[in-house]
Amino acid sequence: MNTLEIIRASGWATIWLNRPDKRNAMNDAMIDELMAAFAEIGADASIRGVTMRGHGGFFCAGGDLNSFQVYQSDQKTLAETAAFNRRIGTMLDAFNHLPKPTVVLVEGAAIAGGLGLMCCADVIATTPDAKFSLTETMIGIPPAQIAPFVVGRVGLSTARRIMLTGARFDGTEAHSLGLADYVTDDLDAIDAQVRKGVMKCAPGANAATKALILGSATLSRDEALDRAADSFAQCLRSDEGREGVASFLEKRKPNW
Repeated sequence: MNTLEIIRASGWATIWLNRPDKRNAMNDAMIDELMAAFAEIGADASIRGVTMRGHGGFFCAGGDLNSFQVYQSDQKTLAETAAFNRRIGTMLDAFNHLPKPTVVLVEGAAIAGGLGLMCCADVIATTPDAKFSLTETMIGIPPAQIAPFVVGRVGLSTARRIMLTGARFDGTEAHSLGLADYVTDDLDAIDAQVRKGVMKCAPGANAATKALILGSATLSRDEALDRAADSFAQCLRSDEGREGVASFLEKRKPNW
């Protein structure tokens, strides 16, 4: 891959955004490579979790505006421009629904689409001095595909304020707003702590739990009850479920 570096070790994948000269801004190639990485890692049973971070001391500056200019030109139609933006949403959905626990570590800054990408993770840690901003409306465009993920993270009222005013804030405030779960000078320590916790959990149960969490927002109560019951039954009767119950009763660690 040209825009990512992916390291697999001890059942974990670390995805490094790797365009440091562009502050890891997302171009067409990075979007394609992220989608390919999510598909491959999602299907890899040996990978228990994923961490995403950025090379060069910077998480992500959002979309590459050089790419945007191409879609403002006569080279592209309105439909092609909309399809380009929709593909970004498809990539964000893929990260959001990755059937593994996901961690984003932010240093430097997470701006615009970078902040949206961050919001698709299950766990977010930031350094206190990292910078955050949703700058889209300041350059004449809406935060189109990232808006639902920001709302899901911080709630409607806070999302309105930070998206409609171009608010800028640091990692400490990001934590107070609920954008980040941890604020720390030692991102590696938080990453290690999360990994240790994830490794105690059954991978199939984690995948099922994440699916239930994400599905709960769109299902009726009856649908949610049925899906939860089916998920529970399948997990309980699986080899993983049998091993988990047996290990508890036998006072030993499970084999995962």
